[in-house]
Amino acid sequence: MSEVTEPLTCPRCASTHPAEERFCPECGMPLVYSGGDRLDKLLTERQERARKIKPQYAEGALVRVAGGRNQVEAEFIQGLLLEEGVPSTLRRTAGFDVPDFLAAGPRDVLVPESGALAAREVLLETDLAPGPAAAGPAPLKVLAGLLGGLALVAVIAWVVSELIA
Repeated sequence: MSEVTEPLTCPRCASTHPAEERFCPECGMPLVYSGGDRLDKLLTERQERARKIKPQYAEGALVRVAGGRNQVEAEFIQGLLLEEGVPSTLRRTAGFDVPDFLAAGPRDVLVPESGALAAREVLLETDLAPGPAAAGPAPLKVLAGLLGGLALVAVIAWVVSELIA
């Protein structure tokens, strides 16, 4: 593969930058080649993915930020995070006895510590992160259920008492 020496362009502000840059210093968008289709074909899929990663989100130990019920769902979460510049990796959730070659079984989505906050914000915006509701049912729903059950018992007791009398 030949070395690409044509300038990069910011898709948001249209400013040009040297080929060594990856992000626009003004607006932070990933830079794209301004040379057309020929240059786009020179980049592999792996290079395209690497260009999306923001360096400030790629430092520190891996921490779990989300989980998918299966590999497809976890890869979808990975794609959402990558669009925001957060690198991630998948790991089979511990304790599930599913052969490694199957896509079934839950997966943990792990990100570097420096990107964990940004990842959680992205997941909360898309309603994929476990929020306060995931801890258990809302107290008002529990109260409404108890009051409804009590009312039902009272109606049944009243009907039975009217039939006996």
